[in-house]
Amino acid sequence: MNKLNGSPNIHPVTADDPPFLFHRGEGYTRHRLPVGTDVIYANPPLPGIADRKAAIEHALDHPLGMEPFDAHLRPGMKVTIAFDDVSLPLPRMQKPDVRQTVIEAVLERLDRAGVTDIDLICAICLHRRCTPAELKHFVGPAVFKRFWPKRLYNHDAEDPNGNLHLGTTSTGEVVEINRRAAESDLLVYVNINLVTMDGGHKSVPVGLATYRCVRHHHNAPTLLHDSSYMDPPHSDFHRSCERMGEIVAKNVKIFTIETTLNGDLFSNMLGFLQKREHAWNIRDRLSYHGSRVGLSALPSSLRRKVYNALPAPYGLTGVHAGKTDDVHRETLKSVDRQAEVAVPRQYDIMLVGLPSIGPYNVNSILNPILVYCLSAGYFFNFYRNRPLVRKGGVMIIDHPLTDEFKLLHHPSYYDFYRDLLPQTRDPRELERRFEKSYAENERYIHLYRHSYAYHGVHPFYMWYWGAHGVAHMGKVIVVNPQSHEAAHRIGFEIAANMDAAMDMARSFVGRDASMCYFHCPPMIMCKLP
Repeated sequence: MNKLNGSPNIHPVTADDPPFLFHRGEGYTRHRLPVGTDVIYANPPLPGIADRKAAIEHALDHPLGMEPFDAHLRPGMKVTIAFDDVSLPLPRMQKPDVRQTVIEAVLERLDRAGVTDIDLICAICLHRRCTPAELKHFVGPAVFKRFWPKRLYNHDAEDPNGNLHLGTTSTGEVVEINRRAAESDLLVYVNINLVTMDGGHKSVPVGLATYRCVRHHHNAPTLLHDSSYMDPPHSDFHRSCERMGEIVAKNVKIFTIETTLNGDLFSNMLGFLQKREHAWNIRDRLSYHGSRVGLSALPSSLRRKVYNALPAPYGLTGVHAGKTDDVHRETLKSVDRQAEVAVPRQYDIMLVGLPSIGPYNVNSILNPILVYCLSAGYFFNFYRNRPLVRKGGVMIIDHPLTDEFKLLHHPSYYDFYRDLLPQTRDPRELERRFEKSYAENERYIHLYRHSYAYHGVHPFYMWYWGAHGVAHMGKVIVVNPQSHEAAHRIGFEIAANMDAAMDMARSFVGRDASMCYFHCPPMIMCKLP
């Protein structure tokens, strides 16, 4: 295989190369790329730990910065187990979910110690509530049967009596988290880390927090000026979470358990999605054509259901327990072993194939606001030190952008798109003029608390999430969107096909522009000098 500067992850395109695979919504396409384009591939999946339960037990017995787990237990104490919500991992994990395996190990020890006052809380923050079926998948049928519904439930950031103010940071940030968690003798947090943005002090001070708390870092100024929220040592967002974490740690005894997964995202029938195109065999080519034709023949709603129905055979690559800071340092190392790819330079043009699944539309629709966030927010920010695309460069996304919304999940998103974006796309102006009214809207709060809607303020956060990337790049071009109106409304330009998009980009940045294809998923963290 050709290599750039000796990197096995970067393939300079030659005239002999086959077309390259792009995810496009709930399906995929293939495009021939110009000679000289650099295709950046993910690392192959690391081998998973053979005995997950033994690894978890070892972590509980040998925690970092704390005494063994059993030493913290006594009869009559109040224990709360909090865990990540449906936004992780993506795609969902084959049974048993690693959260189930960890929680079962923790409960065995609590039972042996005579602890009976136990609650399990899904840390949704301002995300939508998880359904009973989703919670059952996370914790497993036995735990679900034992605790649902009175002692297994979603965090409620708008419960007037269910959250507790713990203090303010040195910079005046309000710290307010779930009351049951705050008043427990021991809070156990069970985390899944796929990307460097998650875990650490983003777990308790965010996952179990309220709007009054998270507005201090989920805001336009912080996210516009953040170098990259995927690069914690250089992130203002993470500095804010860490300050809040210090306040929480002074008031709550936390035992953190963090897990990391490999990049094994696809089942055998979709194994070609994890291979480099040069390595496809006859079976891979047949699987590609069969699945592409099969998916294209389905109506969009059924295609989404099929696309979301296939769980991933992830392998567990690490589990660490103990003090939050000590644990998270090891977690980030484990994430980097799987995801980090050295890239020696920036590019003028960055190509991305966007899937139709992201953290905020599981079992739902990737609406235009979420397309904006997934491309200019997440995919742009998968870097260390410097962005993959240079200042003033161009991102080209291949995605069938529509104007569809699932109102069960995203009612305030629809209103944000319909009512606010025609007035302004400026994140500062949106924050100043409209955020408070959406955050405090009684209808949105009712739907967040009693239905399955994201909090009213959530579309603002997704818009701020993408604002840094949009401000950095000269333009974003979407290939052949179904809704031209949606593209215009979110500020993206339109090209009829990939060749036209590349020609538009070169006309903007120069005919001799350098170009890369960010071949993801699986996830890639690009480390630039």
